[in-house]
Amino acid sequence: MKQLKRNTALFFAGLMLSAAPIAVSHAADKPTLAFVVNGASDFWKAAEAGVKKAQSEMPDYQMELKYPEQAAVAIQQRLMEDLVSAGVKGIMVSAVDPKTQTDGLNKIGSQTALFTTDSDAPKTNRVAYIGSSNIDAGMQAAEIAKKAMPDGGKCIGFVGLLGADNAKERIQGMKDGLKGTKIELTDVRGDDIDQTRAKKNVEDALVASPDVTCMVGFYSYNTPRIYEALRDAGKLGQITVVGFDDDPITLGGVKEGTIAATVVQQPFEWAYQGMKLMAAYLKGDKSGVPSNGLIIIPTVIIGKDDVDKYAASLKAMSGK
Repeated sequence: MKQLKRNTALFFAGLMLSAAPIAVSHAADKPTLAFVVNGASDFWKAAEAGVKKAQSEMPDYQMELKYPEQAAVAIQQRLMEDLVSAGVKGIMVSAVDPKTQTDGLNKIGSQTALFTTDSDAPKTNRVAYIGSSNIDAGMQAAEIAKKAMPDGGKCIGFVGLLGADNAKERIQGMKDGLKGTKIELTDVRGDDIDQTRAKKNVEDALVASPDVTCMVGFYSYNTPRIYEALRDAGKLGQITVVGFDDDPITLGGVKEGTIAATVVQQPFEWAYQGMKLMAAYLKGDKSGVPSNGLIIIPTVIIGKDDVDKYAASLKAMSGK
């Protein structure tokens, strides 16, 4: 995915918006918009706040964030089909596995306005993608690794869905960013968004690759599981950890110096801007959809000196 400059809003601007309580209504004349995620994870709490903020500004719509019972293509597809049957007018989805979901997503897109987020499905009839440039995010992860390991090293990555576009692009972005260095990403292990398996993958890697000097958590929960496995093995601080997203364990590790830094996304903005974009589109206003169908919300590296300010912005966003 090419780096785009469409969205140039300051990083913290959206985060500082307060999230008003969602105005739930079951009125039949209110069009419903749904934000469908790829699996259960605390990562999506910020998106929930974004949906609530959009709802507070557009009371003529009913807005919902939906979790599939499991991070599986068939289950996510069934959820979207149920939403379409219930009359939902627009769906924004983080596809579990775009490569194998093309037909299913096209079916949804032929029945309602379909947008993607987080993990794109560019070969479908989706209207637009709003989210991170995962290639750029992967390259930022490479920058963290290069700064932390100037003499080189061997990295193993961990991710939820190996087939998802966001995973593949982050991995490729990191590999591209490491070209010409003595750092190598030798393996990436998937866990299908299974928290127990995610930690076991790290434990198994420590045994199978005792020479590993770096671990990368490509999904929001992977870095906390890396942290826990290294802590339990007495190896915290001995292996460089490169993180993604802003789980409290991840931010705590960055602040204490056991995690080099983390690449954070803006799911609040994906949801907030995305719901407003869908609403406008349904009213016939397509001006917010670029010709290439890509709306990029920038990712940012959070290091030790940035944690307190960033944590404060998260607190303000949640209204706590």
